[in-house]
Amino acid sequence: MLEKIEKDKVKFIRLQFSDIQGQIKNVAIPAMQAEKALTQGISFDGSSIEGFARIEESDMLLRPDHSTYTVLPWRPEEARVARFICDVHRPDGTPFEGDPRYILKKTLAEAAEMGYTFNTGPELEFFLFKMINGEPSVEFQDHGGYFDLAPTDLAENVRRDIILALTDMGFEIEASHHEVAESQHEIDFKYGDALKTADNVVTFRFATKTIALLNNLHATFMAKPVYGINGSGMHVNCSLFKDGKNAFFDPDAPLQLSKVSQHFIAGVLNHAKSITRVANPTVNSYKRLVPGYEAPVYIAWSASNRTALVRVPAPRGNSTRIELRSPDPTCNPYLTFASILAAGIEGIKNEIEPPADASKNIFHMTEAERQQAHIDTLPGDLITANRHFMEDDLLCSTCGKHVTEGLNSIAEMEWDSYRTAVHPWEVEQYLTRY
Repeated sequence: MLEKIEKDKVKFIRLQFSDIQGQIKNVAIPAMQAEKALTQGISFDGSSIEGFARIEESDMLLRPDHSTYTVLPWRPEEARVARFICDVHRPDGTPFEGDPRYILKKTLAEAAEMGYTFNTGPELEFFLFKMINGEPSVEFQDHGGYFDLAPTDLAENVRRDIILALTDMGFEIEASHHEVAESQHEIDFKYGDALKTADNVVTFRFATKTIALLNNLHATFMAKPVYGINGSGMHVNCSLFKDGKNAFFDPDAPLQLSKVSQHFIAGVLNHAKSITRVANPTVNSYKRLVPGYEAPVYIAWSASNRTALVRVPAPRGNSTRIELRSPDPTCNPYLTFASILAAGIEGIKNEIEPPADASKNIFHMTEAERQQAHIDTLPGDLITANRHFMEDDLLCSTCGKHVTEGLNSIAEMEWDSYRTAVHPWEVEQYLTRY
């Protein structure tokens, strides 16, 4: 690795890690400190990172994962910068239980004991807005629509630059296109094991924001930045493999879906309300999870329509997978993937049967019809989702006491700040009326 760093003429190294909200943090070191980082780790003060350590236990150690090494292609060649994604350890070398990456690794290890490998393939949507006087705005950069191209889609060149940068960083890009809303875009990269994919999600967001800024634009993964148009989702495609074969596929079963896949779906649906706290972590997330804007709000599964929370895409064989459509790209991918996997594994262990496949368009069903079909809804706000999460023993156990307490504290503070603020809508509605 040291030879690789020298060959790449790297001058600085960023040691990156994720806080419990999924925000990427880093410590920069000169390349001459690479050997120390790779052998002993680099210490840092965890008390300044939200949801990390308390003051009295603040010393932490960053240990780079060698497989995550990449040169940042947008930095100048004469002062090249590389990065590693790191695992967070305590000074005695034990993994820090508040590290989201550790929580995912621990959950993947539990699945591996059953012989399973968990693969994920997220589809991240984002908006590109204009910068005005050096500040981000919500002014559209283009007025294109779904699958539009230049001259309507003025962001083609920016998407190209993002894709070229990601490709240089080792991504295998599968597709990119303009999304439904104005100035909204999607770039899809190849699925992989959940740990690598979570690393790719935080890298994708970091790289996209950087390339956009270099083009004098602001990229945002905020779930619902503009009222009245579609929000941004992060549909997560999931599959389990065992002995090199897709465990969700059974050529002789109804819909060619194995018992394992059906139990997995049942587990995810059983914990859908509490998964929502992790997969949709902001007050704004719930402005997207409303009927009428393509976002799933009904707890059901289907192999035939996109109105259900869990969809089974058409491909079979090794491509058999389920798609959880509720997460948005503000989520912490490590905690989101760990929560989905833990719920699915519980369904497999307990052989839970899913409800009937919802073949009708759920958006067009009446409330009475949905009740008759036993179709429940996702939480309508952050504090309700947080309550479901705190009452969910499985997910609290998966995340561990440290992260659970941190998530609860963040949700309560954010909700309290939101509910006590006076919003422009209230002034517009009430100021002259009363």
